[in-house]
Amino acid sequence: MKLNIWKLEQLGGAEKARLLRRSETAIDGVMDAVKPIIDDVRVRGDAALIDYAKKFDKAEIKGSLKATDADFEKAYQSLPAELIAAIKTCAGNVARHHRQQMARVEKEWMEEIAPGVYGGEKVTAIDSVGIYVPRGKGAFPSMMYMLCAPAKIAGVKTIAVVTPPTPDGDFDAASLVAADVCGVRDVYKAGGAQAIAALAYGTATIPKVAKVEGPGSPYVAAAKRLLSSVIDPGMPAGPSEAIVLADDTANAWNTALDMMNEAEHGDDSACLLVTDSEKFAHDVAACLPKVLEALPEQRRTYCEIGFSSFGGIMICKDMNAAIDFCNEYAVEHLLIKTKNPEQILPRITNAGEILLGETTPSVLGNFGIGINAVLPTGGAARTHSCTSVWSFLKRSSLSYVTAAGYQSLKKPVEILAEYEGFVGHAHVTQKRDETAFKPVNIVLNKK
Repeated sequence: MKLNIWKLEQLGGAEKARLLRRSETAIDGVMDAVKPIIDDVRVRGDAALIDYAKKFDKAEIKGSLKATDADFEKAYQSLPAELIAAIKTCAGNVARHHRQQMARVEKEWMEEIAPGVYGGEKVTAIDSVGIYVPRGKGAFPSMMYMLCAPAKIAGVKTIAVVTPPTPDGDFDAASLVAADVCGVRDVYKAGGAQAIAALAYGTATIPKVAKVEGPGSPYVAAAKRLLSSVIDPGMPAGPSEAIVLADDTANAWNTALDMMNEAEHGDDSACLLVTDSEKFAHDVAACLPKVLEALPEQRRTYCEIGFSSFGGIMICKDMNAAIDFCNEYAVEHLLIKTKNPEQILPRITNAGEILLGETTPSVLGNFGIGINAVLPTGGAARTHSCTSVWSFLKRSSLSYVTAAGYQSLKKPVEILAEYEGFVGHAHVTQKRDETAFKPVNIVLNKK
């Protein structure tokens, strides 16, 4: 197995830029292929979705594009009880975590900024949201509850889930159960760029929505970019990526397992060990072949390609340099396995999620801790947050000024309006009929 092992101090500028960019470069290469798909769906709607399911998913769509009650019933009947129980357990943790988030949301608040001058916010749910749950490299019921739970808890009225059909033209049963557990039943057989286009424009079956959330292939990411003037594309969530930040107190075998965790997602995954110990780096490198040996051939191949392209081991001169590299990389998943991870935590500024210690491997966060596993990728963690109820909420500024507050603000506002050349703005207060003033009865700080 070829494994990249770099020394940060010796890394060339072009190679470092390639690593920081990682598989996001693949999105640029498919933009031209995605444009005609979007145009076709906009014109032909459902018919185009059915044709593309056959072309790209090799699936003849059975029945309706939308899941029926019978589809949900069949899904429950087809799955083993232990899988349904696992979905309910992990989805339950996710729901509890996001309900805790929602309890901390002040839906309406105002505070007095100056005498008689009040400012605050009003928080409301987005009216309609599309959820994209991928299927290309497997079935992902965990992604279904990671996205549906916070959307439902936030109070989104219209939640439309799109997910590629199975090869036999049906729904993935576990994903349907996960949606139902979250209280979401509007699930549609559509994947790829064509599904994003359907959510953006609407079809006879799939509703037009205001925003879309969910990870996907380069084609999905490209469609989101191209349609960003039509639909809010949500958080950038592309191919999986992870960093294990470790020193020589970490366990080498476990670290090899941790690296494999995200690498097995696909050959476009980017998974790195970042360490200040050259000996530890080589100890982990010695463990990796045995870790990968136990995987099915396809997953092993994904890891081998990943560790020879965007993934591998980065050796840094000291932990300060390692931390700086992690912040510059702004990774999706960051697992800190050092002697005192709680001392590293305050210095981490850019990461989709941060997991602490040997007993908190990424796999727990992927499925069942309750924190959301749909996270920003491609360096987007520099400005984007993890998926949460806030992904499905919006803020409106809220204000009220009393008659006394109005008088105190009137003159400075007029001066600024005239300075900026807005004579009409100044006239709003200069020529206002102040006999019409009436107090407003407001209630502040409503949960």
